[in-house]
Amino acid sequence: MPSTRSAVDMLAVLGLVLGAVFGMAGSFVAQPNLQALLWAIDSSGLVMASTLLGCKYFRMGRDLVAAGFLVFGLGSAVMLSGTAAGPAASMPAFAAGTALWSVGLLLVSIPSGFVFLVRIVGLASAILFAVVAVRIFLGEPLLPTAAPLPFFAYPVLVLTFLGWIWSVLRESEG
Repeated sequence: MPSTRSAVDMLAVLGLVLGAVFGMAGSFVAQPNLQALLWAIDSSGLVMASTLLGCKYFRMGRDLVAAGFLVFGLGSAVMLSGTAAGPAASMPAFAAGTALWSVGLLLVSIPSGFVFLVRIVGLASAILFAVVAVRIFLGEPLLPTAAPLPFFAYPVLVLTFLGWIWSVLRESEG
């Protein structure tokens, strides 16, 4: 039987994949201009994906999940605004973006819109990025590549994306 996956679902999946791949790649690149380009692709893909998913879940009547995706997309857009300035100069945008990511992840993960494991990973990611945002807002000069946080929060976020991708693909098959 042919797949009934919609173009919207596939674009959302593409955006999440771009976010996962280019976001992680940017974390490992030392050359600032290449890092900025990778993170710009990452953020742009995440803005597209989260906006499309926000619309999808709103149409399904899952308002909190929809709002979570939209807030997450706003966080990605805020981060995109600072990307070209380099890691140190982008710290204010990064702090604001991670705070919004945290709120968006909470809104997506608390309701029962996704399977339990995906929600738990999303909640873990929300907590990790909330810690990052709080630390920066309290005055700690925390770069986007600092270890242990936020560096080790990104793989948890990517696992969340994989859960969202799996869920979207599973829903679109039915």
